[in-house]
Amino acid sequence: MAKQFPALDERHLDFIARQHIVFTASAAEGTRINLSPRGTDTFRVIDPNTVIYLDRTGSGNETAAHLRADGRLTVMFCAFEGAPTILRLYGRGEVLARGGEAYAGLLAEVYDGQEPLGARQMVRLTIDLVQTSCGYGVPVFDYREERPTLDRWAQAKTEAELDAYRRQKNARSMDGLPTGLFAEE
Repeated sequence: MAKQFPALDERHLDFIARQHIVFTASAAEGTRINLSPRGTDTFRVIDPNTVIYLDRTGSGNETAAHLRADGRLTVMFCAFEGAPTILRLYGRGEVLARGGEAYAGLLAEVYDGQEPLGARQMVRLTIDLVQTSCGYGVPVFDYREERPTLDRWAQAKTEAELDAYRRQKNARSMDGLPTGLFAEE
């Protein structure tokens, strides 16, 4: 049975700490729903109603466009090992621009000033509902390792090449919404 909570508690925090993958889901009116898997290496809990993740350059930037247009964001963890559990965080998200004051402050405070290769922006979720449910239908998988592919891809690019890639692939969503990644938008 699903259970709802107003904020994260210790059991939720323990569960999050043991996960290797997180999914984010967003949409705006008239757009496709975006559902993205992410590693948990840059996911952080700030307080019981706030989480962030440091978002890295990818082939699209749908979440940023959807948050700019609508703001709704859902984050989901599901256990692929251990007790079957699904944890969803619902709320309002916002993008923190790389190089901006909020980004710089959180980078220093939460990430010890260490920015991963290809860092693009941060996404902050203000949680208004936490929900757990059974994960009985989720298969059991064994975690083996992180993929080094994104690191290698970003490492092979200069900052100018990353900027050019973002301008080509990350400035607009697949449905044409601006992502706000560049000041001129």
